Amino acid sequence: MRKKKADKAGWGAHEQPQQHYLVEPRHLAGGGDLRHVTEYLRASGWKDKSKTGGPLVFDSPDKNVRVGYDPFTQPGGWTISGKATASQDAWHATFGQQVPVEIVAGLTDALHQPRSAHAPNVWAPLVQAGWTTEQKGHVTSVSPDKNAWLQFHQTGPGEAFWWAGARTEHGRTWDVVITATTPMHLVQAFTAALADPDPVMRPLGHVPASNRIRTTSNSVLPSQLAAWQQARITAARAATWARNAWAAGQPRATARPSATAGKARARR
Repeated sequence: MRKKKADKAGWGAHEQPQQHYLVEPRHLAGGGDLRHVTEYLRASGWKDKSKTGGPLVFDSPDKNVRVGYDPFTQPGGWTISGKATASQDAWHATFGQQVPVEIVAGLTDALHQPRSAHAPNVWAPLVQAGWTTEQKGHVTSVSPDKNAWLQFHQTGPGEAFWWAGARTEHGRTWDVVITATTPMHLVQAFTAALADPDPVMRPLGHVPASNRIRTTSNSVLPSQLAAWQQARITAARAATWARNAWAAGQPRATARPSATAGKARARR
């Protein structure tokens, strides 16, 4: 009995570490685990509309935004679409399959986070990270390693979009296209994730073959990975609870006294 209790108490000591790598720059790290995006959406109250064996589809609680991932079509990848509302035009963003999930999550996480009181500045995160910006036909910002870029591509009135991409010595690895009607705070959240200097983790066998990346080997326990993933999910649930609690505490709109009085007089 003592031995069984000791084994149960020290179960973590019997885990087998798994080989992972910290990869930088993150824009060349490869796609990564889709659950980094989808589990955060699920924890934030999004409805999973996916069909077994088909593309992933998630709808926002208000049904105004849809996030999908389709690996079965070419070129495939992520699509994020927003419906037109009274205060917002319809918008659309596409992310190739090899866009790191941490960069995709920059935009998708921001879909249910409070907006900053400051006006969005799409270029600011890039400038702060040492990207160089120039205007030769289209405003373009290029990463310090020259392997990633963001461009505001405008060919005429009403013909504009954001275009980002990355390449290695083997050629183009991914593209992102975001319509000009996309809310600016979402575009800024994307550029902040794109320019983030922190490396991202990839398991053995999932590190792209390129001499333009730097890797640091790490042995990671499965319980550590689970704890890191759970912390992200817990943060999403807490933010969702706080947002819903705040909305529930707001006073409901009531008829103005003058309007009520007018109706009362009319009934006399």
